[in-house]
Amino acid sequence: MSPPILNKHRRWTIFATLALMYIMVYFYRVSLAVVAGDISRELHLTPEQLGTLSGVLFYVYAVAQLPLGPMIDRLGSRLVISGCGILTTLGGILFSQADTFAVAMIARMLIGIGTASVLMATFTLFSHWYSKQEFGRVSGFMVALGNLGNLAATAPLALAVGAFGWRNSFLVAGVVQALVTLLVFSKVQDKPDGGPAHEEAGTSTRTGMMSAWGEIFGTRDFWLLGGLSFSWYGNYLALQALWGGPYLMEVLHLSRAATGSMLMFTSFGFIAGSSFIDVVARRFFRSYKKTLLAGQLSLLLFMTAFLGWAEAIPQPLLPGLFFFIGLAVSSGVMIYPIIRSMFPVGIVGTALTSLNFYVLMGAAVTQQVMGVIVGSYGDAAGGMSAGGLHAAFIFPVTALAFAIILYSRAREYGQLS
Repeated sequence: MSPPILNKHRRWTIFATLALMYIMVYFYRVSLAVVAGDISRELHLTPEQLGTLSGVLFYVYAVAQLPLGPMIDRLGSRLVISGCGILTTLGGILFSQADTFAVAMIARMLIGIGTASVLMATFTLFSHWYSKQEFGRVSGFMVALGNLGNLAATAPLALAVGAFGWRNSFLVAGVVQALVTLLVFSKVQDKPDGGPAHEEAGTSTRTGMMSAWGEIFGTRDFWLLGGLSFSWYGNYLALQALWGGPYLMEVLHLSRAATGSMLMFTSFGFIAGSSFIDVVARRFFRSYKKTLLAGQLSLLLFMTAFLGWAEAIPQPLLPGLFFFIGLAVSSGVMIYPIIRSMFPVGIVGTALTSLNFYVLMGAAVTQQVMGVIVGSYGDAAGGMSAGGLHAAFIFPVTALAFAIILYSRAREYGQLS
């Protein structure tokens, strides 16, 4: 068997292994939504504290992006992901045993640092194993598979918590994380045998960290894409990771199991959309930028439902709303092929993690600000009002509207024929 054929099989083995790791990342990102009430009651958390507990994972995740980018470019994805996986394991197990707000915060911070490298290190590795033309497709597939962790954190987690309690459920997750980390260390390879398969000409010279950041942050369109990335993920995680759960339980009066099932439809939509979004970009819009903007405009429309009109929708139709939100959210994965086309492969790890800083800051800031808004209505933990939640959702919706307008002025990258 020839080396190219060996490499072709090898890269899909690596893809599958890294997908398992990313499934765990997504599980930890969104798992608070269906257990928010349980944790609030047991740890006596206010809405502000709950928002901070959810948001802190994303704050440390975002800040970690900046040093992790150069580390990935220099040490390689395998070592960085494996080392960070150990921190995730420790954080997950500690969270399952937390008996105070402070301990839960430390655990979430460890999880945030530990999961910070996974997707961007994976995409950096893909830049060596897959061509630019393949990159959009495999990055979409990776995000789609990662959303299986999102699925696990909805209805299945709600059932597990009901049967075994939230502590035992998160303890099992910590053990699974340890096993997947070992698998990554033993199976993943940074580059094909003989060197990178898809290096562009003229990129063999290593770029210094400060020079790379200067090139990245000196690009106006990077900032515009960063602003849209902030608002895109802020809206998604506002709904899926935290405040969608209280909204469904406190405003629409759904049970925890029904809430988990409803949020699961968002995951279904995201998985479906991520699987074919590259095909839509190539065959319909012939543009990553236009695909991204069309999807974000759709997301903006659907997110206005949580300002009040979702309550007027007959309950049998609600799963459709959540599914279409997931479809619209999936357009956001276009930011990755765009950034891949914006900068040379030699600094792609730094560029990806720099962009991901905005993605995760959007999640962190949005969830915390919404917690402050909900708390300003005087609602007790586990007893949030419709008025407070409606007001809170104004923040991400407004931010997304402004971000869309600004990004529409960016130039096209990675033009598709």
